[in-house]
Amino acid sequence: MAEKLTYKDAGVDTKEGERAVKLMKDHVAKTLNDNVLAGLGGFGGLFRLPVEGMKEPVLVSGTDGVGTKLKLAFMMDKHDTVGIDLVAMCVNDVLCQGAKPLFFLDYIATGKVTAEKIANIVSGIAEGCSRSGSALIGGETAEMPGFYGDGEYDMAGFSVGLVDKERIITGERIEEGDVIIGIPSSGIHSNGYSLVRRLFFDNMKADINEYVEELGMSLGECLLTPTKIYAEACSAVEDIDVKGIIHITGGGFYENVPRIIPDGLAAEFDMEGFEILPIFKYIQKCGDIETREMFSTFNMGIGMMMIVSREDEEATIEALEKAGEVPQVIGLIMKEGPEGKVVIHD
Repeated sequence: MAEKLTYKDAGVDTKEGERAVKLMKDHVAKTLNDNVLAGLGGFGGLFRLPVEGMKEPVLVSGTDGVGTKLKLAFMMDKHDTVGIDLVAMCVNDVLCQGAKPLFFLDYIATGKVTAEKIANIVSGIAEGCSRSGSALIGGETAEMPGFYGDGEYDMAGFSVGLVDKERIITGERIEEGDVIIGIPSSGIHSNGYSLVRRLFFDNMKADINEYVEELGMSLGECLLTPTKIYAEACSAVEDIDVKGIIHITGGGFYENVPRIIPDGLAAEFDMEGFEILPIFKYIQKCGDIETREMFSTFNMGIGMMMIVSREDEEATIEALEKAGEVPQVIGLIMKEGPEGKVVIHD
């Protein structure tokens, strides 16, 4: 007679999944507001659009993951910060269009559900939602035995924001003479970790828990620093004519800046205009990496840029400073020359 099998015998423990939901409920509840029309557990998340006063409301959506930074979380068995990264990578993109984040959904896939670990991950997602003003209205945890390695998981996030059509930021009005204001990053954020892991753990065989003098903390602590969320910074400049916002993610300066610069124009940066964070100096020194490669891979200490006219420069800086930021003028918009759309001076 054939053996009687259960779903648990196949590696899926639905009871543990239910326990994970119970543990995460308090974290999720902290992100909810009056526009959320259904609690955790429904088949779909319900959200009432706050469109009062808008002429032509437009939804702006963004999706992303955390990438191989998750490998560092596995190595350190620390899972309460990568959820912040997940929210940040999605929300920061939505902010670039001038939208206000409304709600967020997540997807977590793992080989085996451990309720405490999943709840820990979701606590970070909820923290990121709180920082961005987003309600965490839904998500999915998929247990996939045999698909992911022991203790491994992956995540994806989905952010939706709202903006009046006439206030959408596209970059099309950027012109020669405009200034580029940089807002500092918190560190590497969530890009370039394949290079980071190759350098530190394949080539250098570094100890992730070792204190590094140049960083003022352990290597792992520095590498797991969560991605900064720029919702308050963008909210602070709502009454200023910001012509362009750039989120510096994968591809660094050379790939992200040209995405909004009109044809015939270029962004010219002066490296003396901003502070390169210690982690980037350490990476460059340890890997003997060329400066152009660094600026093509990492944010180099600038997580977001805003482009405004010269007459709005002072007001923008003042508004960002009131929001707790340390903005700096890091470049100018110039006519495009033979060096291309991004020019970086030492």
